[in-house]
Amino acid sequence: MNMIEELRWRGMIQDIMPGTEEQLKKEMTTGYIGFDPTADSLHIGSLVPILLLVHFQKAGHKPIALVGGATGMVGDPSGKSEERNLLSEEVLQKNVAGVKAQLEKFLDFDPAKPNAAEMANNYDWFRNISFIDFLRDAGKHITVNYMMAKDSVKKRIEGETGISYTEFAYQMMQGYDFYWLYQHKNCKLQMGGSDQWGNMTTGTELIRRKVGGEAFVFTNPLITKADGGKFGKTESGNVWLDPVRTSPYQFYQFWLNASDTDAEKWIKIFTFLSKAEIETILTEHSKDPGQRSLQKRLAEEITAFVHGKDELAKAIETTQKLFANQTAPAESLSIKDLEGMEGVVKSDFSNDKITAGIEVVSFLAETNIFPSKGEARKTVQGGGVSINRKKVENVQMTIDSSLLLHGKYILVQKGKKNYYLVRAV
Repeated sequence: MNMIEELRWRGMIQDIMPGTEEQLKKEMTTGYIGFDPTADSLHIGSLVPILLLVHFQKAGHKPIALVGGATGMVGDPSGKSEERNLLSEEVLQKNVAGVKAQLEKFLDFDPAKPNAAEMANNYDWFRNISFIDFLRDAGKHITVNYMMAKDSVKKRIEGETGISYTEFAYQMMQGYDFYWLYQHKNCKLQMGGSDQWGNMTTGTELIRRKVGGEAFVFTNPLITKADGGKFGKTESGNVWLDPVRTSPYQFYQFWLNASDTDAEKWIKIFTFLSKAEIETILTEHSKDPGQRSLQKRLAEEITAFVHGKDELAKAIETTQKLFANQTAPAESLSIKDLEGMEGVVKSDFSNDKITAGIEVVSFLAETNIFPSKGEARKTVQGGGVSINRKKVENVQMTIDSSLLLHGKYILVQKGKKNYYLVRAV
């Protein structure tokens, strides 16, 4: 399979401009994807574009990862129902640095290679362009009619909130990025999410009208979940690539808990396993879905890719300690087991209060395991809290020193997947 055929099989292509496949077969092509620095870390929604660039480079082409230091100051209206808050330059530069550091982990930047990856920041060229220069140099080549026909703009104009000129101009800025990279880096391809099609084709149009050049785009489908939930979201928020924001254990657990339907789709998208390997995994899984071999392999592959094999090993070890033998008493866990668990939220609590005795609902609220007593009480009554692997049956239960493991620890489970280790100090 060539690259486009493989990406189609993996479910990673939605729309593709005519001539794109021929261009990629013809020569080593430079292509780019833009990353929006709205935070100092990417989350798993950014994994598909990252993987696209990796596939692109593996196929012998030259990838550029563009961080939108300038466009990030404006905000993309695509897929947004209302105006986004504008970030300060100081926050934006911090975010750009964080995103660049993450992208450099996944691509090969060895300058000795002809298809070495490059980083770019569109602030580097936009900071020197005056408003008048931009209107004369780019604005005159694209009509307002063309811009208003884009779905992202049309939806906002027809909606209640409308669209500011700032966000309306975003597609021109993104189009100019493509033009600049075409002129200075011989970049002929842009890739991105399907919600970016309008912005991306504006770039090809600007290149055609301004310099008579030919450029191409293709998009990947936006990732969805079978249950209708938002991909990459958990009870505690986004699943980040930064191990400080989302621990490798929590990251591993996200993939491990995928439904069969989602895992069958995601193992093609989020791993580099071959078609034959994936078909074998799916066949084995279908024989005994309860073993969740499909989810385990998915979680292992993507956790190793993002966090490395050492962190994967720690995540698996913690998972086994917490879940493999749920019937074993918590007292069987050693101090080393408890302290060494990765991804378990750890906190300190007053030993004096535990010695005196404190009601479980107050304990759960004061340790911030729940945001309020009301929510803690409701979850306890619903059977959703365990202390030291024993379900709490009574909201009047008292937490006291008799519950301390090794005289110091209390292991709390909230729901199926959330664990907390409270240390008495």
